[in-house]
Amino acid sequence: MSHLKDIKVSDTAPRRTGVVSAAKRDKTCRVSIDFLTRHPKYGKYIRQRTVLHVHDEDNAAKVGDRVEIAECRPISKTKSWVLLRVVEQAAATE
Repeated sequence: MSHLKDIKVSDTAPRRTGVVSAAKRDKTCRVSIDFLTRHPKYGKYIRQRTVLHVHDEDNAAKVGDRVEIAECRPISKTKSWVLLRVVEQAAATE
């Protein structure tokens, strides 16, 4: 039995929504969060991306799914976010 099933997420923990970019590892997926920010000098909007490693206890997320994640205690060197739910599943490719 895994001790990671008892991970507590507080109600005030930061939450983000992103797209799963990789889900090959067991109980882990990589979530990409895209956003726009203004250049400080020129004012042009620039696309930027944050990639987070997320704990997925049930391996529920697949590549392309839109998911909601929340920050939690550090689980490993790179993981300190946990999957809350799959908001929207990826379109099935045939």
